[in-house]
Amino acid sequence: MKKLVVVTFVLCIITLGVSITALVCTLNKSDDQSKETVSEETVENNDAEDIQYVLYLGTNDKDTNEPVYEPDESKEMLKKILIDHFGGYTIQEATGGWKDGDKVYQEYTLVIYLSDTTPEEVYKAADEMIDTFHQSSVLIHKNGTETEFYSGK
Repeated sequence: MKKLVVVTFVLCIITLGVSITALVCTLNKSDDQSKETVSEETVENNDAEDIQYVLYLGTNDKDTNEPVYEPDESKEMLKKILIDHFGGYTIQEATGGWKDGDKVYQEYTLVIYLSDTTPEEVYKAADEMIDTFHQSSVLIHKNGTETEFYSGK
């Protein structure tokens, strides 16, 4: 009888060990599946790269190097272009300068920040800026970023 109790006890311990091992394996498998799901969601959410475009628009005529418009008029004309293409804008005023030979030039420059748009739309707007402000080019920075419209708690 004593042998039977010992054998039963040993079998219970082995069964308990197998049950615990099975439970741990199940939990690990479930955790791995959760990680795969999160990883797949992250890959799906990151398919579209978030780009911030920063454009530098000089306002001196490309041929005469004289201002095409007064600063306030330049800004108003740019606002219209940006509203038409993007529905909104962020603009900062700056002064740009460069040296050509012995002469130093300066110009009123408008810096434009754009997010949540496409390169094609940026180029269309830049084409209009080049025509409107009689420029040879518009400098465009493309910065990879993360953008979030945070609305509070």
